[in-house]
Order: sequence, then structure tokens, then C-alpha cells
Amino acid sequence: MTRRRPNADRDQLFASIHAAQPRWREAIVQDALVTLRYRGEGERFGSRLDALAQMIRLAWVSDAFLAQVLYRAKARMQALGVPLLPRIAHRLAIALAQVSIGDPVVIEPGVYIVHGQVVIDGIVSVGAGAVLAPFVTIGLRAGDFHGPTLERGVQVGTGAKLLGPIRVGAGARIGANAVVLDDVPAGATVAGAPARRV
Repeated sequence: MTRRRPNADRDQLFASIHAAQPRWREAIVQDALVTLRYRGEGERFGSRLDALAQMIRLAWVSDAFLAQVLYRAKARMQALGVPLLPRIAHRLAIALAQVSIGDPVVIEPGVYIVHGQVVIDGIVSVGAGAVLAPFVTIGLRAGDFHGPTLERGVQVGTGAKLLGPIRVGAGARIGANAVVLDDVPAGATVAGAPARRV
């Protein structure tokens, strides 16, 4: 009879989360491109040097983009088993932009965080093309560590709360200050507290 280590399930869960994290460079480039597009500042980079210059500029002028870079660095370092530095990157994102993205969160490349004051935690996944406005919370309900799954192209309005193990379908729109506790079909628009289809 073999004995399992007490944290074996947790270790296996985090190993699968780390494996799902996108590569740092790919993610940062896609995040920068979508940020440029939404800010009306372009659709592509002229060269690698231009890409680097634009990413540095975006990190300087956009607290949310800087927080994304720090989150991506944290996730990549955790996947590589780097000690201490991931915690520093996480704390910097909180201190500089009030963006807190938990360890079990997986965000696909090409997500736009409009501004700071965003909290994402729990076993959460955010699809490419998602737009997250300020003061958004994507996370847990008491007693359940599984949070929402946002498919591609979901737009979340200012102050919205998405809580628990729900699925928000591709292209759905979440209204400002909505409280979403149930699944949202693809392409639907929901608003209110609790959120209802409009």
C-alpha cells in the first residue's frame, strides 16, 4: 500500500496550472498589442525594437499593463520553481496598480486590463480578447476554491463581480456593477445584482 503525501493533490493541481501558463514573451507581446489597439495607438509593431520600446512605454503610462507584466513574470517564475521573486512581483503589482492576480489563475495572451483595482483569484481562467474594467472582482464564493471561467472576448464592466464556479461564454458582456453568480451564455449581455440577461 502506497501512502500519498498530504499535499500531493495540491502539488498536482499547481503543476497543471503552471503547465497551462503561456510563455512570458508571447503573452506580453499579445497583451501589448491588444492594449495598443484598445488605446487607439496602433495595431502592430514595426520591429522587435519597436515592440520593446512600446512595451516599456505602456508599462510606464499604464499601471494595469505594468501589473500584467508583473503577473506574467510571477506566473513564469513559479512555473520554473524560482523562489521569492514571484512574491515580490505579486506585491509590486498590488502596490503599483492595485491589481492582485492569484497563483492559480491562468490568463491567456491578449487580455486588456483597462486600469487598476482588479482582483482575480481562485482556480480561474480568462480567455484571450477579454476586457476587464477597473474595480472588477473575479473570484470565489465561500467554501469553493473554483472560480469563474471566462471564454474568449468577454467584456466585464466597471465594478462587476463574477463569483464562484461559473462559465461566461465567448463574447458575453457583463454590465457595470453586475453581480454574476450563474453561467452566462455566449454572446449574452447581463446586468444587475444578481445579474440577469438584458
